[in-house]
Amino acid sequence: MPLDQKTVLDAVKQAKEKSGNRKFDQSVELVLNLKDIDMKGAEGKLQEPMELPYFSSEKANKICVIGSGELALKARRANADFVIERAELDGLAGKKRDLRKLANDYDFFIAEAPLMPSVGRILGPVLGPRGKMPVPVPPSADIASLIVKHRKTIVLRMRTQPIVQCRVGMQGMKEEEIAENVQAVLRVLEGKLKKGIKNVRNVYIKTAMGTPVKVMA
Repeated sequence: MPLDQKTVLDAVKQAKEKSGNRKFDQSVELVLNLKDIDMKGAEGKLQEPMELPYFSSEKANKICVIGSGELALKARRANADFVIERAELDGLAGKKRDLRKLANDYDFFIAEAPLMPSVGRILGPVLGPRGKMPVPVPPSADIASLIVKHRKTIVLRMRTQPIVQCRVGMQGMKEEEIAENVQAVLRVLEGKLKKGIKNVRNVYIKTAMGTPVKVMA
């Protein structure tokens, strides 16, 4: 790992060909079946955020910023999808339906560090189990850059099985860009898995509604 570029590129092309005729831009998924993983150990608790080299602006992550004053103002100027200020955060306490909707509607949460105690108390019970606890940042943070970064961030995680599945692009993206995203994911996993490539049983690339294409035995 990483696989050679031509092997990955060929698999991306095949996955697109097997995607079926759909009236929407399908996501392209990378699926890795792993082996010799202790699911009760650190490897089995893998939850690694990473920034993809390329992303589709049409399917960018939705970002919610929790902040006050200047940070909240800058977040709005930077086109954050939703901004929650202190009073609004306090108003969410105990509103389970609103909290669940918030957790489901947004992919990443960024919170001003001084608000984290309230964030943990109010949002923690719904965001924690989903692996979406906010990234704490200082009030002086460059929130615009952080929003851009998180728009193209994915999280590599294992749940109950030794499988990692993540979105590496959209069908409408260039095949070379998708292949580069695949390579980037493989490089990160190589560094996180105890045996690197030897922990990988096989690799597949597929579109959301398409047939998986095996990349590696």
